[in-house]
Amino acid sequence: MRKLIVNTMISLDGVMQSPGGPDEDPTGGFSLGGWGATYFDEEMMSRVAESVPYELLLGRGTYEIFAAHWPYDEGPIADHLNTTRKHVASTTLDEVEWSNSTLIRG
Repeated sequence: MRKLIVNTMISLDGVMQSPGGPDEDPTGGFSLGGWGATYFDEEMMSRVAESVPYELLLGRGTYEIFAAHWPYDEGPIADHLNTTRKHVASTTLDEVEWSNSTLIRG
């Protein structure tokens, strides 16, 4: 059996939506996107880029946000995420096109 380790960004008041960019996920009228980006420093970015092998388990929404950005970005984090195995849980997607992605149906 493998371990499932959850890594998430959450503010002190419980916000998890759209930490990376102002327009990342305006679902439900959310207008405070990018709240976490100001804390992304060189240390954090290097640790993400150099993290040990892992796989990602993504829901449809996060997959769609990531797949719209990372395949078109450059640099060590983009390289790392683009080569990482991704498992996408969705009941609405018919296919996943981002490299190394597998759709989990049902």
